[in-house]
Amino acid sequence: MAARDSEWDAAMLNSIIKQISNLPNVAGPTLGIFHNMHGDWLMSCFENTTDLSYITEAISAYKQAVNHFPDDHPNVPDMLSDLGVALLKQFQCTGNLCAITEATTIWQKAVALTPPSDMELNGRWSNLGISHQHCFDRLGNLSDMAQAISAYQKAIELTPTGHPDLLRQFNNLGNSYLTRFKRLGNISDIAEAISAYQKAVELTPTGHPDLPSQFNNLGNSYLTRFKHLCSLSDIDEAISAHQKALELASTGHPYLPRQFNNLGSSYLIRFQHLGSPSDIAEAISAQQKAVELTPTGHPDLPSRFTNLGNSYLICFQHLGSPSDIAEAISAHQKAVELTPTGHPDLPRQFNNLGTSYLIRFKHLGSLSDIAEAISAHQKAVELTPTGHPALPSRFNNLGSSYRTRFKHLGSLSDIDEAISAHQKAVELTPTGHPDLPGQFNNLGSSYRSRFEHLGSPSDIAEAISSHQKAVELTPTGHPDLPGQFNNLGNSYLTRFKHLGSLSDIAEAISAYQKAVELNPTGHPDLPSQFNNLGNSYLTRFERLGSPSDIAEAISSHQKAVELTPTGHPDLPRQFNNLGNSYLTRFEHLGSLSDIAEAISAHQKAVELTPTGHPDLPNRFNNLGNSYLTRFEHLGSLSDIAEAISSHQKAVELTPTGHPHLPSRFNNLGNSYLTRFQHLGSPSDIAEAISSHQKAVELTPTGHPDLPSQFNNLGSSYRTRFEHLGSPSDIAEAISAQQKAIELTPFGHPYLASYHGNLANSFHQLSHLSGHQSALQKSLLHYKSAASFDFASPSTRLNSAKNWATLTSKYYPHSQETLLAFETIMSLLSLVAGLEHTVKHRHLLLQDMSDLPLQAAATACSLGHIDKALEWLEQGRCLVWTQLNHLRTPIDDLAQHDPALAQHFLDVSKSLECAAARGSSSQPSMSLTEKISLEKEAHAHLKLANEWNDLLNTIRTTVPGFHNFLKHPLCSALIQSLPDSGPAVLVNVHHTRCDAIALIAGMDGPLHIQLPRFSLDKAIRYQQDFITYLQGHQLHMQGAELDLLEDQQERGIRPQIKKGLVQNVLQGLWKDVVKPILEALAFSTSKPSANAELPRIWWCPTGPLAFLPLHAAGIHSGSLSDSESLLDYAVPSYTPTITSLTNRVQDSPAIDADVSGLFLTCHPNAPNAVPIPGTVEEVRSVYDQVIKHGARVQRVEGSDLTVEQGLEYMEKFSSIHLACHASQDQKEPLQSRFLFHDGPLTLSKIMQKNLRNADLAFLSACQTSTGGENLSEEAVHLAAGMLAAGYRRAVATMWSIKDSHAPEVAKDFYDYLLAHQYGSSSGFDGSQSAYALHYAIQKLRQRLDDSPDSLLAWAPYVHFGL
Repeated sequence: MAARDSEWDAAMLNSIIKQISNLPNVAGPTLGIFHNMHGDWLMSCFENTTDLSYITEAISAYKQAVNHFPDDHPNVPDMLSDLGVALLKQFQCTGNLCAITEATTIWQKAVALTPPSDMELNGRWSNLGISHQHCFDRLGNLSDMAQAISAYQKAIELTPTGHPDLLRQFNNLGNSYLTRFKRLGNISDIAEAISAYQKAVELTPTGHPDLPSQFNNLGNSYLTRFKHLCSLSDIDEAISAHQKALELASTGHPYLPRQFNNLGSSYLIRFQHLGSPSDIAEAISAQQKAVELTPTGHPDLPSRFTNLGNSYLICFQHLGSPSDIAEAISAHQKAVELTPTGHPDLPRQFNNLGTSYLIRFKHLGSLSDIAEAISAHQKAVELTPTGHPALPSRFNNLGSSYRTRFKHLGSLSDIDEAISAHQKAVELTPTGHPDLPGQFNNLGSSYRSRFEHLGSPSDIAEAISSHQKAVELTPTGHPDLPGQFNNLGNSYLTRFKHLGSLSDIAEAISAYQKAVELNPTGHPDLPSQFNNLGNSYLTRFERLGSPSDIAEAISSHQKAVELTPTGHPDLPRQFNNLGNSYLTRFEHLGSLSDIAEAISAHQKAVELTPTGHPDLPNRFNNLGNSYLTRFEHLGSLSDIAEAISSHQKAVELTPTGHPHLPSRFNNLGNSYLTRFQHLGSPSDIAEAISSHQKAVELTPTGHPDLPSQFNNLGSSYRTRFEHLGSPSDIAEAISAQQKAIELTPFGHPYLASYHGNLANSFHQLSHLSGHQSALQKSLLHYKSAASFDFASPSTRLNSAKNWATLTSKYYPHSQETLLAFETIMSLLSLVAGLEHTVKHRHLLLQDMSDLPLQAAATACSLGHIDKALEWLEQGRCLVWTQLNHLRTPIDDLAQHDPALAQHFLDVSKSLECAAARGSSSQPSMSLTEKISLEKEAHAHLKLANEWNDLLNTIRTTVPGFHNFLKHPLCSALIQSLPDSGPAVLVNVHHTRCDAIALIAGMDGPLHIQLPRFSLDKAIRYQQDFITYLQGHQLHMQGAELDLLEDQQERGIRPQIKKGLVQNVLQGLWKDVVKPILEALAFSTSKPSANAELPRIWWCPTGPLAFLPLHAAGIHSGSLSDSESLLDYAVPSYTPTITSLTNRVQDSPAIDADVSGLFLTCHPNAPNAVPIPGTVEEVRSVYDQVIKHGARVQRVEGSDLTVEQGLEYMEKFSSIHLACHASQDQKEPLQSRFLFHDGPLTLSKIMQKNLRNADLAFLSACQTSTGGENLSEEAVHLAAGMLAAGYRRAVATMWSIKDSHAPEVAKDFYDYLLAHQYGSSSGFDGSQSAYALHYAIQKLRQRLDDSPDSLLAWAPYVHFGL
């Protein structure tokens, strides 16, 4: 019934219809036939004229035809088909929703009424599928797509093999699966689509004109799957299919431009994922050919220009060439120009043109571009008819342009317009439409932007709500889901920054983590999502101070940089944020490598950002912050000059009204303030106050930065008061800092520092006014700052120090003083925790060495001697104590819980190895190397957290272990002292000097005041001694040996000045040692020669730790006229009392098969002074031990490697090392003995299991003197050997003479071998202190206690039991 006869005309048909309708009994079917013929003729007219009125009349005619037949008439299915075709055509031309809805109903009826045997049934099922697919495209109802797929499948089932329609059926089925996949992201759908397209290709004969288009569709499906799964094989298949489509298309074929266009799209997508310049070149080339091959006036030419513009646009976004974005805009402009007024594609062309202008603005910052973008997007909206399915997306893009301009200029009208446009986009998008999640996402982003400017809680609530809806509406597996999670994280992060709820930052991190996890490797959004994840961790670290958060932040930002291609416009942002993370970690932990990395990253961010870019001010601001921070730590004037210059540029480049302008004035003020504090120029402090005032004035009420601005303004006023003394300045300072505290919520990480700054100002006011109330307020704020457990330990420690110092000064008898120092001592181990390397812990402790001494001095003045002892033990040798904790015996714990004990042991070993890491990040390293180091640091941090968790578990769950590894109380120390003599801890502080003696059997410590001694004396004695040694070209402070001297000595030089060393030793005797001996009731007359002297263990502090207390005495030049400590006791040293008592408690018997002595000498180590006397020394000792029958082994020089030496240390309980040694003050675990094949470092020794270690005789130079800047950490080889497991050690404080060393060793072993206990074949070092005493006395007798002899025997010291 669909036949058309051009000879019929409208007048004839209308006449016939009118006549028939007047005949009785004829009007029904016959009239219906003529109505149908009329409809056919009208459709023919439409095809010839494209006049839409013909379709409308045809539909009316077809409906009248159908109405004249009963449903069971055999002609009805055919007539319904004609009506369905007309309705489909009307929808395709007008987008009329009623037309496609009705068409679907008609085709359903046609299918239902068509007999199964009818050859037209498969075609009708196919048309039903097409109708459902159009309904889905318009309304987004998934049921329509399911119906479409079902209809296409039935059409295929009904189409015989070999039928020419089968190709079209498979193609349509593939289209429907592809469409549903784009909506739901179900992998099975895209697999079905590819399968259907492959069948269409396979069924199309070679040479068939449709084969190129089948390959084209197959390529499109592979391309779509690649976009979702990022499997490289898919994009390769897509390109291959599109290439085949091109190859099969004949020259001049009208589809050839389309094939080039699609091939270009595939290359473009591969470029976006792999970044190969050849791919983007191929994409642009293909799309240029598509444009060139499309005839002028062809309706597809504008769209081809659009696609070419899109390729240039993406090329620009990845490679950043300004010519590419210019080409993109040019192509989009041509697309607009070539599209006729009223054409339905014109709004789309304007939309794309607007997007290009928008992107160029984002990268180059020209205000004319954002104006053009808004204008183009407005035209796109205006030209899009109401009800058009693209209208929501065009409102969305218009909103994005307004929001972008708002972020640059801060005009509230722009953000209001953005929100309005995004709201319309949401309202116009049907429920269930695949674009709806994206519209909610952008609406949320606009609300967030307005909140960041105005701070209205309702805006950020709307933002989060919109982003949550975007996430909820996006199906699992959909490629947009990671982006939705990312933006949800942005809103939670923003609300946290403003309102401070910890649940918000947790939600932000969770959302960012999901975004990262859901994106496949290689996805172009992955770098930005790692960047955002890093920002969220950084923000939480700034609030809570957890080291794991800053480690995660740096790791995430490093990944963002690593994954961003060179030249990518996002790379400056990634470097900027990486720099921020490094800067923040430096501010909290103080590692110089971090501030170097921060400056390097911020410099790269500035260098890579084009002039005029809207983010350039922010990058200058952050670069200035890094320079300022480094200046505050290192004091280089070039850094503060760079800081001010960078901050000035940041302010100059920031437009008036910009929301970040206040913070940039604030930072500029900080730089001026800092320079004034160092150089004192009045203009700098004036600039600082002016800048800080502008920051306050420009910051809106309620803005979260306002407290910080007030705080810094107060600091500027206080600083000017400190220099000029104007009372109004200190009043202004206090007023501003009080406002800072009032506006800061409790729990904020900066609250402690604000209290500390206000305390400083009240302290200054107390000096000015003399009022006790100001002093009391100062102390109150210092105490508050020190007590906030949510603040960083370093911030709390600074306030605690001020609290303690002022309390002890003004209220010396107050119990508050003890509380303040108790707070200090509890914070020391938090500041230098196990999560740091040993090197960094020592760096952190350099400025804290005096704190335990000050605390102990205060406790002594208040009569709390037990507390003084406990604080000295808690705060001194902190790093060695931590290492000992990692090596603590766990036999008792293993009896209670073997698994827990083993876990604790395993983590302890791993943590000890991690702490020995020596490498730190350097700007010159590759990013891969830096990431590797950061991974090591992160693993170290996790181990530290795990160890602390295990420690808490042991203390809280294992009976009797509630004090496990806690700092020992005085009562516990008293119970584990050696019986052979007292241990004496000497505290030296500028306020007073005291000795605390511990004697086995006594109930408590013995307090011995040393009123004649002082810190000044100790420093003077130390300086005199150093002067004397330097005059002999000797060094005490662990300096490297002078290896270029051609002297066969271990550093000794002839005397050039007399009397100085004797005076020092005499002063130590009279002011320190003799009063202590008298208090201990040691005999005031020399004991008889046959009496065994008692032992005494010294634990000196401060400068006294670098002086030879063991040699204190009156040395007159003749041994018979001399008096010294050696006449009264056998001296030893101990790093801490705890290390001594631990050894008393834990000294198990040495295995018989290990008991013995290993000796080695290295007289000719590379690059070292030859010391041939070491050969004589070890051979002589070897002969002595052999003669005695004890187990002994000797290996000399190059016959012994470092690794073999370590093996011998495990096989022999005692060692004798005759060689050069070098102490490394910066990295104590790298202190070393110089062997022929390399250094034997302390770190290598400590990695060995030396549970049978007994005696270490270190016949080497300066093995027992630490560094002045770490006087309380005992960073020397002797202490290290004790920490490694040796129970006792013989060491030297300075270089020893090569000729005397063999004599001392011989006498030492003579005595030791004569006083062996146990098996005759074993080797016992327990009498080593007496043996050294004996050997030194023999040397003194040979040299007769002359000044030269003091340098010969006094360097020898004994450590340990």
